[in-house]
Amino acid sequence: MKKNFKKKNIKEKIMKILKEKPLLQKEVYEKLKAKTKDEKREIRKNLSELLDEGVLYKNSKNKFCIPGKNMKIGTIEFTRRGSMAFVTTKTGDEIAVTLENIKDAMHKDLVLVEIIGNWRDLPKGKVLKVLKRGMNKVVGIFEQKKLFGFILPIDQKINTDFYVSPENFNNAKPGQIVEAEIIKYTHKNPEVRVTKIIGDVNEPKVDLPIVIIKHDLPEPGVFPDNVMKEVLKIPNTVQEKDLKGREDFRNEIIVTIDGDNAKDFDDAVQVKKLENGNYLLGVHIADVSHYVKENSNLDKEAFKRGTSVYLIDTVIPMLPHELSDWICSLVEGEDRLTMSLIMEIDKEGEVINYNVYNGVIKSKKRLTYNKVNKLLNNEANEELEREIGWLRPNLEIMKELMEIIRENRRRRGAILDIEGGEVKFIFDEKGNIKDIIPVERGISEVIIEEFMIKANETVASIFDSQGLPFIYRIHEEPDPDMLLQLKNYLEIMGLKYRFPKNIHPKLLQDMLEHLKDHPLKKSIQKLLVRSLKRAVYSDLNVGHFGLASENYTHFTSPIRRYPDLIVHRLLKKYLKNKGTLSNKEIEKYTELLPEIASYSSKRERVANEAEWDLSDMKKVEYIMNHMNETFEVFITNITKFGMFAEIPNKFIQGLIHVSTMDDYYVYNEKQNVLVGEKTKKIYRLGDKLKVRVKNANKLTAEIDFEIVDKNNNKLEKELKKQYPNAKIKLNNKKRK
Repeated sequence: MKKNFKKKNIKEKIMKILKEKPLLQKEVYEKLKAKTKDEKREIRKNLSELLDEGVLYKNSKNKFCIPGKNMKIGTIEFTRRGSMAFVTTKTGDEIAVTLENIKDAMHKDLVLVEIIGNWRDLPKGKVLKVLKRGMNKVVGIFEQKKLFGFILPIDQKINTDFYVSPENFNNAKPGQIVEAEIIKYTHKNPEVRVTKIIGDVNEPKVDLPIVIIKHDLPEPGVFPDNVMKEVLKIPNTVQEKDLKGREDFRNEIIVTIDGDNAKDFDDAVQVKKLENGNYLLGVHIADVSHYVKENSNLDKEAFKRGTSVYLIDTVIPMLPHELSDWICSLVEGEDRLTMSLIMEIDKEGEVINYNVYNGVIKSKKRLTYNKVNKLLNNEANEELEREIGWLRPNLEIMKELMEIIRENRRRRGAILDIEGGEVKFIFDEKGNIKDIIPVERGISEVIIEEFMIKANETVASIFDSQGLPFIYRIHEEPDPDMLLQLKNYLEIMGLKYRFPKNIHPKLLQDMLEHLKDHPLKKSIQKLLVRSLKRAVYSDLNVGHFGLASENYTHFTSPIRRYPDLIVHRLLKKYLKNKGTLSNKEIEKYTELLPEIASYSSKRERVANEAEWDLSDMKKVEYIMNHMNETFEVFITNITKFGMFAEIPNKFIQGLIHVSTMDDYYVYNEKQNVLVGEKTKKIYRLGDKLKVRVKNANKLTAEIDFEIVDKNNNKLEKELKKQYPNAKIKLNNKKRK
């Protein structure tokens, strides 16, 4: 008797039969006994998913294949200058691909690679086949040559120009920024059709669309129809049935503290001083997982986006605003569902007891960082006192507890004092940039930061202690070679620190405290950040180096980060199963979490790069309005082709190329200085110079400075006073 088609475990069955040999689609139907349209549709769906997951590929004969032993499937991404490429698999493995081995692959393509050796500490690969094109549109500058046109892509990671035939110009004029659809992929100069004229290069309005298209981000505020259909079914108020089994915190003094312009409030806090002298800290996080159901269209779109993207004054949200700005947002005076973590913290800053609940709160006040800082710094006027003065006792306890928790982290060696170099852009009524000012952190920002870190550590420890599947936020120990660069950088400035082989973050924190009054403090901090590895998501817990934390996760922002939403789902299952996960759930999440972690890390990286790109473009726009002015800068890096210098407080960096300098300058690698061949002038890290802008290109975010100082002897005397410890010997000759 012949077996009939069975819908269960189709992917496993497909993989099993393909292990024997590659098969055409119709041969897969036959092997699995699929006869009806529905049965065949189910197989096609699963085959398509396996292709997207990078588990299968199609060969030149259109047969489905499993990659061989030395083969991997992943997305290829080129470096910023297009001089190298890296393939990342779904599980986060990386393969280096040199330009001679890229075949016809383009940035973001899904490719099949063969491992052919090693490149540094990574496998080296060769592209065998492009499985799926990653780009279907491009943004660039339209140029015309006689009858034909070309688009020069703005993204320097794209390693080709694009051909435009006359019928596809769509009224584009040379020099304009355009969006174009790729209509034909070729090995050289793929063909495109102009679909939108974005504007002229130097118009402020073009920057945002350039960044959105370059990073393939969704249009702000726009979601697919199938997602919005689900959203419209979600009630815009908390229902009575939603309260069943929830802990009621609505009578507690719970507040949100966010920026002035924030709209999505996903964390709220409460504090109390207990009779035993300890503190109660409640961290209440929006229960997004109650509304975003697993495998719904809303969930799939949230996973695809991975994170909200903050592009100066424009937000591309992970969730539609009906959720992010309303029913999931912990709005003042409204009942809201939460995942609530209540911790008892002793006078040493240790959590001695905790409970996690499905909760409901009603925020008593929407506070801002600015207002809380004024109140705690005793700078509040009468109006502010009337508005939030009644919360002073609670806020004073928050400050007290923050200092205890922060001191606890200081003792264990966490890196506390790195400033992010964040700036705020000030625009005029026409959208032109007026000014750039540094963002300063106040007491309230530190309060929320410390409370969220404590909550994230506590939640991560729950799962780590039981060895249950979980998604961690990890930060691996720094690469010794990168720390050596930092050590050398400091020594050149006359600052000597011992960097042991197994470094502890406490050493770096002590160093930062020692350098807090140094004029190059911010540059040193930035180099330190570059010396550390990037924090990522992982299903394997290796701890968080920068925080000196054994267990860390992201639990506190599920409105804007997908991993936080996954953590909430796991917590709910943990509570439902009375402090564990079922065997079925353990099996399911052990398989799912590596891909979720890897993909979420990738989406976070895309969001960061988009945010940095727009910020850099606005910095160039600012500098282009000040081309004739003189700026005081510090040298932050020295190379054989010139010096990078930064305008302090605006964090604008430019290159002083050796060809623009007043002598032939030789680079001394050991001392990391430039030395004038005739004048014997020495330029070194930390030198203060006066420069003006020579060139600025908004699209590449590149700025060239030239030195305007004439009296360098006087300058050098000033620098000697400033940096008396920076002793430099060159070729054993006395400096003239």
